[in-house]
Amino acid sequence: MPNDVRDLPASNDGLYRFLGGSPLSVAFRLILLSILVGVVLAAIGFDPWNILHSIQTLFRRLWDLGFDAVNWLWRYFLLGAVIVIPIWLLSRLFGAPRGR
Repeated sequence: MPNDVRDLPASNDGLYRFLGGSPLSVAFRLILLSILVGVVLAAIGFDPWNILHSIQTLFRRLWDLGFDAVNWLWRYFLLGAVIVIPIWLLSRLFGAPRGR
């Protein structure tokens, strides 16, 4: 068919398709997302100038937090066991005999 004209892509269509929208709107979204992620990373202690040290510090703090939780749990266990174990033992020793 000689009269059919194919629509050729404009030169900007590839750029729009690659970026996922107009360059200005994509840049604006990337800036806002970068600020949001930066606030979250700063809240957990990351430093943009020394990122490797910040990652190492984060893992060290998480490791210490895990052991602090175990220490906290152990202390409460001991505190409760001081009361619970003697009461259980006394109830087993002086409790009514169980019939079989």
